[in-house]
Amino acid sequence: MAISKPPLVLFRDGDDIRRDLRLALASATDAERPGLERALALVEAQCARGDDDVLAQWTRGVLEAAGVDPARDHVKAVAAVRGAVPELSLLAAHRLVKGAAGEL
Repeated sequence: MAISKPPLVLFRDGDDIRRDLRLALASATDAERPGLERALALVEAQCARGDDDVLAQWTRGVLEAAGVDPARDHVKAVAAVRGAVPELSLLAAHRLVKGAAGEL
């Protein structure tokens, strides 16, 4: 059974932030430059991450906050993810848990 659309919609505005940081760097003082360069490097790293990685990190955060170990109790892990996003289907939550555990 295939999912026709992703279970969650990711809003990633890193490109806008990256553009704004580059504009700020163009007119930065010597004192501002190191901080802006570091911020730009962090944004670049986040922008380079794939959607699957972002979803897996989000799922791991939900499971950690719920105190659930998906390796020990997959059912509770799926329930925790569905609790965070109630409109998720059972299959979508299952796949998110499997993806977060590196099993997909």
